Amino acid sequence: MADTKFDVIVVGSGPGGYVAAIRAAQLGLKSAIVEREHLGGICLNWGCIPTKALLRTADIYRNIQHAAGYGIKVDQASVDLEATVKRSRQVAAQLSGGVSGLLKKNKVTVLMGKGRLAGSKTVEVEADGKKTAYSADHIILATGARARTLPGMEPDGKFIWSYKEALVPDTTPKRLLVVGSGAIGIEFASFFNALGSEVTVVEVMERVLPVEDADISALAEKSFKKQGMKILKGTTVTELKKSASEVTATFKDSKDKTSTASFDRVIMAVGIVGNVEDIGLEGTKIKVDRTHIEVDEYSRTGEPGVYAIGDLTGPPWLAHKASHEGVICVEKIAGLKDVHPLEPKNIPGCTYCHPQVASVGLTEEEAKKTGKELKVGKFPFIGNGKAIALGEPEGLIKTIFDAKTGELLGAHMIGAEVTELIQGYGIAKTLETTEVELMHTVFPHPTLSEMMHESVLDAYGKVIHI
Repeated sequence: MADTKFDVIVVGSGPGGYVAAIRAAQLGLKSAIVEREHLGGICLNWGCIPTKALLRTADIYRNIQHAAGYGIKVDQASVDLEATVKRSRQVAAQLSGGVSGLLKKNKVTVLMGKGRLAGSKTVEVEADGKKTAYSADHIILATGARARTLPGMEPDGKFIWSYKEALVPDTTPKRLLVVGSGAIGIEFASFFNALGSEVTVVEVMERVLPVEDADISALAEKSFKKQGMKILKGTTVTELKKSASEVTATFKDSKDKTSTASFDRVIMAVGIVGNVEDIGLEGTKIKVDRTHIEVDEYSRTGEPGVYAIGDLTGPPWLAHKASHEGVICVEKIAGLKDVHPLEPKNIPGCTYCHPQVASVGLTEEEAKKTGKELKVGKFPFIGNGKAIALGEPEGLIKTIFDAKTGELLGAHMIGAEVTELIQGYGIAKTLETTEVELMHTVFPHPTLSEMMHESVLDAYGKVIHI
């Protein structure tokens, strides 16, 4: 008979869940993980990873179109959409298989089926119509989240897409509407725009990428428009009317003026909601706020022995945040000393559109609200030799410091490879580095990273190359 008693059971195998289960096993805890569909969860199978595979195709195609500028002649390049999607799915499958291997290597028991709380220290797993009860002193809920839908505009798999349909498109739409300009919406807008779609992006807020610093949002919008995207800010979609061959959208702007336009496909990217349904929360002391479970700094819920991590617990909805929460949660369970709570303002965020966007910490607007005197530095890509050599002179790096203490409050970037550069500032924030250490750090030349140095110097009136 299969073993049904564990120290830790994790429900959900996304980047929060599988990392938590592996770390628990490393710490000598007997651990199991429950997964209803794909190991690796949404991120590996339908999110972070396959979207980056698609965007890589878009980057290569974009570079080929500009090959003449680099002295390379290319004739009649085109995109094979079916092959592009196939590669993306292969990448996802490879990584999902990798998670399976990691769980096996660390002796984590995998329970395929739908898991739910079923009384004190018990998880019930349903598979093939059969229910089995498993017990554990510690149960970690990592069931993630799903795309938010709007009444009357639910994805139908044909004309109206969620991120899932957008990842396996059967066509490159001639006219595409993207509703929402957060990371997910803008990444898909960037992908299909590169492939030749006429892309319209609608955003209810007054700027695109609304969680980013205002300077970065402004530069992003300027670049998107230059690439041919149409941006409608301060606008809502009030209706989507489907015909046999297209969708007609009705828009209402901030002055209540309405207009209509027709599209071949619509991508809905208006946020996410936590998967709190049918996981056994009824009758527990677990509190749910707007579809997200409330937890303390160590991921403990109101129910003894039950924890929640990742997208299930609210923003920021990021895979790396979920993974880190999983490690902190398990290390606290195992009784390790010096387990530090996660500091949200030290979590970098990345958007893989073209140009890339990345940030960590407070925006200038948020920093001003603290009442602190600020030192703000900016450095443009056009002032950097490596950026010019790459043919990527478009972009900006911005840093924000507390003028009194020199604390790095925030860093914001737009341009080539900034999703890789941002980690430098992430380390700086974790180490509580001031402007002095950053100024004294020697950055290699020629690199894009030199702009990080120059941005810090600019905040203190010491910039060299502008």
